[in-house]
Amino acid sequence: MIACKQVGTLLLVFLVSRVSCMDEDMAELAKMLRDSCAGETGVDISLVEKVNAGTDLMSVQDKILKCYIKCTMETAGMFSDGAVDIEAVVALLPDDLRSKNEAALRACGTKQGADHCDTAFLTQVCWQQANKADYFLI
Repeated sequence: MIACKQVGTLLLVFLVSRVSCMDEDMAELAKMLRDSCAGETGVDISLVEKVNAGTDLMSVQDKILKCYIKCTMETAGMFSDGAVDIEAVVALLPDDLRSKNEAALRACGTKQGADHCDTAFLTQVCWQQANKADYFLI
């Protein structure tokens, strides 16, 4: 199993430019996380890639994608019992990204949805809307 701290750091790719900017170790962790959560949820990876190509998350209303997002966040220790741990997310950000994104992350908080998958998804929607240029899904 991937260590939570490493996965948490890797999940910050949600807020970092693009996978191509990751070093080799981080890229391998991203692949492991993607494969694990894709296998667990059965997500259509083309939906993840569609979002990474610039599609707004709100336009992709797919229950399985929502649960895939929850899986990645839970695995990283950033989501538990239906709530995003903003302190954990902020603490994992490098200084430059923290100064750029902390206020938006805190403003987003946890966006409650109909269930835990929907809550993780709606929170990610808020993150994407706050900084679409840097937003990326694993």
